[in-house]
Amino acid sequence: MIKTNYLIIGSGVAGLTFTVKIAEKFPNKSITIVTKGDEDESNTKYAQGGVAVVLDTKEDSFQKHIEDTLIAGDGLCDESVVEMVIKEGPKRFMELILWGANFDLDSQGNFDLGKEGGHSEYRVVHHKDITGYEVERALLQRIHQLKNVTLLPHHFAIDLITEHHLNIQKSESISCFGAYILNEKTNAVITINSENTLLASGGIGRVYGHTTNPIIATGDGIAMAYRAKAAIKDMEFIQFHPTALYDTEVGSSFLISEAVRGFGAYLRDKKGNRFMLNYDERAELASRDIVSQCIDKELKKSGDSHVFLDCTHLNINDFKNHFPTIYKKCKSLYIDLTKDWIPVVPASHYLCGGIIVDKDGRTSIKNLFSCGEVSRTGLHGANRLASNSLLEALVYAHNIFKYLSKNNTKSIQVEIPKWNDKGTQISKEHILIQHNLNELQALMRNYVGIVRSNNRLTKAITKLNVIYNEIEDLYKTSKINTSLCELRNMINVSHLIISQSLLRKENKGGYYNIDNFKFIEH
Repeated sequence: MIKTNYLIIGSGVAGLTFTVKIAEKFPNKSITIVTKGDEDESNTKYAQGGVAVVLDTKEDSFQKHIEDTLIAGDGLCDESVVEMVIKEGPKRFMELILWGANFDLDSQGNFDLGKEGGHSEYRVVHHKDITGYEVERALLQRIHQLKNVTLLPHHFAIDLITEHHLNIQKSESISCFGAYILNEKTNAVITINSENTLLASGGIGRVYGHTTNPIIATGDGIAMAYRAKAAIKDMEFIQFHPTALYDTEVGSSFLISEAVRGFGAYLRDKKGNRFMLNYDERAELASRDIVSQCIDKELKKSGDSHVFLDCTHLNINDFKNHFPTIYKKCKSLYIDLTKDWIPVVPASHYLCGGIIVDKDGRTSIKNLFSCGEVSRTGLHGANRLASNSLLEALVYAHNIFKYLSKNNTKSIQVEIPKWNDKGTQISKEHILIQHNLNELQALMRNYVGIVRSNNRLTKAITKLNVIYNEIEDLYKTSKINTSLCELRNMINVSHLIISQSLLRKENKGGYYNIDNFKFIEH
């Protein structure tokens, strides 16, 4: 057993920001970070656009950013949370710079601010088109300088430890005592007992197969919290990024940043029509939910598999300077941006709901905190405003740090049993996992995608139950492995998305059901 003062599950901007702060504040306390895969593999790493933050107060204002966020959230944002995050944003952003993160400057030495869909002003701070990668680099560099931090890559969190696992009398409230962790290289399950646990494990994109998220985004934190009986909300609000590079293969899709449309690119159908002009006066700069729904409608109408992003009218040298990674990717596919259009299609990108937290990042489970995409703070409402996610992670990581600095908890002395896998054996049926994963992803894309219906959602529940029963039987008889646990987590997440979709009777933001009353036509 490992005992630690703070257990952080996940190594993106949320988990690492909290770690830097708490480790520097309490050098005599122990911090343990577990993350599956490599230490830098997270949704943060792939965030192209940047951090939305009010820095130019001559043209911009907190109020404008607040209003843009509320409009995108379609009436379901918590206004007090929106105000808090946006007003705290500049302070938290400047800390990144103090920690060594670099951001692009213009010729006058000011921040080169970008504009993305849903924003009324230029306020997105970026590092080329690899902002998340740069933030992750700076934070990890800082982490490795801290002697009281242990970072365990290739360690998979299986389950949170609560009263359910302990031989103690049940109380009305649930507490978290740490987690069971699988060492992916040795296949040993270790027990980590922690005074405080932070879930910062990222999103759920792989549930849909076609996703801009990395392969690790399997909703593990939400599934663990769900099984531990934490409160979870707004799972129906899946944000589909309108412009993922079209690929015939199912899997992680290359993201064509929202900032490319902010830079002036046009969406066209195969005949060359700028169809967004028919839907919204903002055209390509409408919010993501609207652009994704409109592309989906065009594809259903035409029967085509994708639409196009036209950059041929843009200055190619400026484009290469702003988006070197995108330019390089297109070039590798023989797409000449001076004369060719980029084939694009919406792909699962971001979850606006998740584990319910208060302004201090506290979940409904004692000593369990949550931060980043895995959490539901109330900032995003029904639809996240572009580049607000890194901002949210920075602010909430700081809030959790402040809370725990003032309210340091001590772990209850309990006897935690070792992981029990008696009666199980190493499974030789990996084909069952892969087959059911393919079935699940196809089910979610076809029945629970951008545009939904009550009929498809009801059928999805029935089909999901078949997959659930088969995998639960396999889980009970098999030694733990990452792919089995990930699939089990994705099934839990899919259940939450479908069941909460059926409860929503009004179309809002990223949720669109043809049996409800609000239609796409504007």
